[in-house]
Amino acid sequence: MIKNGKLFLPPPRDGGDFKELFKRSAAAGAGRPLSEDGFPAGPWTPELLAEAISQIDSNRVGVDLRTVQLWFQENERGISTANIRWLARIFGCDDPVATSEWQMELSAAQSRLSAKRRERKRAGSSVAPEIPDTALTAPFDDETDTLAELTRNADAKGLRQRFSLARRSEALFSRGLNLPASVFAGITALGFLSYITGIHNVTYDRPDGIVKQVGFLWAANWTFVFMVFLPLFFWLVTELLVFWKGEGRLKLVSLADKIQSDHSWARNVEASSYSYWAVFLICVLFAGLFQWIGVSLIPLIKGGGNYATDWGSLAVVRPEVISVPEAAVFTGLAYLYMCVCFYLFFSGLILLYTVVDDLWRIGEALKNQPEMGFRRDLNEASFKVMRWVFRCTLLGILMATIMKLQSSYLTSDGVNIVAWLVSDLTSALYERADVSNRFSYRMPTHYSSLLIAISSCFVFLYGTIRLGAGSQSQVPLWKMSAIVTLLVASYLLIDAFSGFSILLGLGVLLAIYGLIDPGFGRGRANELGNDQSVS
Repeated sequence: MIKNGKLFLPPPRDGGDFKELFKRSAAAGAGRPLSEDGFPAGPWTPELLAEAISQIDSNRVGVDLRTVQLWFQENERGISTANIRWLARIFGCDDPVATSEWQMELSAAQSRLSAKRRERKRAGSSVAPEIPDTALTAPFDDETDTLAELTRNADAKGLRQRFSLARRSEALFSRGLNLPASVFAGITALGFLSYITGIHNVTYDRPDGIVKQVGFLWAANWTFVFMVFLPLFFWLVTELLVFWKGEGRLKLVSLADKIQSDHSWARNVEASSYSYWAVFLICVLFAGLFQWIGVSLIPLIKGGGNYATDWGSLAVVRPEVISVPEAAVFTGLAYLYMCVCFYLFFSGLILLYTVVDDLWRIGEALKNQPEMGFRRDLNEASFKVMRWVFRCTLLGILMATIMKLQSSYLTSDGVNIVAWLVSDLTSALYERADVSNRFSYRMPTHYSSLLIAISSCFVFLYGTIRLGAGSQSQVPLWKMSAIVTLLVASYLLIDAFSGFSILLGLGVLLAIYGLIDPGFGRGRANELGNDQSVS
């Protein structure tokens, strides 16, 4: 019998178990497309069947080749409920009625197989206990076991037991507070070293007579960025990954078992492997090694360089405080720490992009689903993901803002960064003339901060475009976009006119509010609504 250009065999209903039913149907090539001459194309092989199941439009996670191979082998293993659905689609030739009949027959055959195992177990048989492929759906108590399990179960679909920078980087964000705590510990250690070397709180006399504070602990781009913003950013990315891998993805991918969902997620992470390597090389070689040599080491040894004096080059103007060798070692450690942290920051942005892209693709696959529950779950997941993305974007722009502020302060006539901002505020409020006395310095931090701001905004813009179609998230999204736009404007206008600190202060206050309540009250309203609905 032919259905949809494929060989259709009706369910035999002979009372056989799953192994017997599957063996006969696969050997006959049930559900395989006919050859060009109109004859059956032959029996199924594990590779062909796994590929056919994975190509079903509504099956987002596919099926492991190893799982399909177990169906073909002479063993005691059965089939999971999720895979019964897809196998019935294959044997039923994508015909709704035939698929339903095959689904009932496969479910009954699996039940008979389970009953036979129980009988043998009660009879004291030495046959191995039941291990159907539903065992793969057992939940994991520890989310961090996912990548280790994935490596052990790498299959022919693309994941090999080899070093993967993408998976290793993703694993760092799957270990709770370890990453944020490590970053905080690193900057704390550098702070202690600066205190020991005596550059934690130190000033120098500029040629124009201005006494400037250039101590390490006064450098806002080190204290605020690495003590506050980066740990918060890493924590938020970690929380998003825990939600997406452990709850959000499993709720949306219908009837998919956890290990298959983890495999599909790992493939998505691996797809950005070149991005991780590109970011790693740029951060380590250019932002780390080359920048340290050009901005710090060469000026320390030879002098010059036309860079504003800071704690890294203090040995040139105040050798009694710190010697050149000590400064070279300290700056080397600081730049090494910095480049690793910024690699992890950009890795976090790549993971945010991967989550958004993964959610969008799942949403596209579920677009034609008749169940309203899918649409509701999709909208709720989109809003939750965008809340995390919004928070991370704010932190990224705040990091860029602090970096540009510190760089601009070094070229200004401010005694310290706080006094400089207060002076700018008062000059605008009391209409005082700007009497700044500036030097023309190279400012590489302006460029690096711009990269951070652009990258953060790109992820938010991508998420807004991909996930912003849901009606439930349109109102919060325009508020999020307005705050991001204001914060970017305040970043770009730093030191551009007298009184820029007013706009900057407004943007920072709104950013703090967005970090505390990214849903702008919607999350609390939903919680109250849920409580009322169940009472």
